Amino acid sequence: MTRRSWVAGALAVSVAAGHVLYPVGLHLAARLRPVPVRPEPVDWPPLTVLIPAHLEVGVIAAKVRNVEANGYPGELEVLVVADGDPETAAVARAAGARVLLLEERHGKSQALNKGVPAASHEFVVLTDANNELGPSALAHLVAALSGEGVGAVAGEKLEGSGGELVYWRFESWIKRNEVRIWSTLGLDGGLCAVRRSAWRPIPPDISNDDFWVALDLMERGLRVTYEPRAVVSEESIGTLGMSWERRTRVLGGGLWVMWRKRRLLDPRRGFLSAQVWGHKLWRSTIGPLSHVALLGLALGSLRTSRVARLFVAGHVAAAAALPAQEAGIRLPLPLRISAQVLYLQMVALGGLVRCLRGDRVLQWKKPAR
Repeated sequence: MTRRSWVAGALAVSVAAGHVLYPVGLHLAARLRPVPVRPEPVDWPPLTVLIPAHLEVGVIAAKVRNVEANGYPGELEVLVVADGDPETAAVARAAGARVLLLEERHGKSQALNKGVPAASHEFVVLTDANNELGPSALAHLVAALSGEGVGAVAGEKLEGSGGELVYWRFESWIKRNEVRIWSTLGLDGGLCAVRRSAWRPIPPDISNDDFWVALDLMERGLRVTYEPRAVVSEESIGTLGMSWERRTRVLGGGLWVMWRKRRLLDPRRGFLSAQVWGHKLWRSTIGPLSHVALLGLALGSLRTSRVARLFVAGHVAAAAALPAQEAGIRLPLPLRISAQVLYLQMVALGGLVRCLRGDRVLQWKKPAR
């Protein structure tokens, strides 16, 4: 093999590390562990459902009704933290929720810092105002949170379609395997449960509240488990422009979290270190950069390599599929998946740029709902 072939092979392995090598190794390790069994509590503990809300006048009453109608078998408190938003506070109070009104907007992370200690009960479910809980989602979360050594529980988010939905299912598969070994990093703030006594304030420079909470709990030896039956549905992010802004912000914020928690990258941390590297960091940095280098190598080999021509042609097709999907054109599933993979690699690079330039948005602009 030529030197160019060796370089191309090494870059291909690097590109695949986060999305292929880590999941495969994870699955092989998880097969050696039993599937966790979660018996339902004999006595259902009282529960607080905490909803941070800003500019949610049009949806907050429906959200309160959705929570109350979820059929939780124990005592239930609905607490809305209106983040600098008196109008949302008034509508939530009229809908029957307990309301904590913050006079100024603090951002979601700091709204949670105010809300969790104010919860009346030990078990707290965090959920967004603009999504809808699936049947018995609250009971499923509480049953999982009752397990020994569990500090938080991740729910299951249903969002998007086509390639995007396939990606979320892939993430769910990773979480199922991670919790068979110990714990998962895949906590999503759209629906999760935490113990009030295990909560520690999120630092003021952190925008990715869910990722910080997961790492903080795991660093202290507490597990973050996953309950796929606790489902929440949410509308797709919207246009590519809106999606780009949100996803690059989340990726950039996630990289900042990993920088703040960089001591966890030490291999002596064991499985937690492997998770941070494999599930998050490599996918967000080295993998996408290797992808760019591999594409550049292929462009330089177009005249001499059929593989290079196919590789570049695949990228051209995937890039063309993105605006086609935006226009509502129905494409074959493999092409939609390819477009989603390319888009996520681009998002990772965009998030890396935002992190390096210090673009940490703590109070992002959002449309009124």
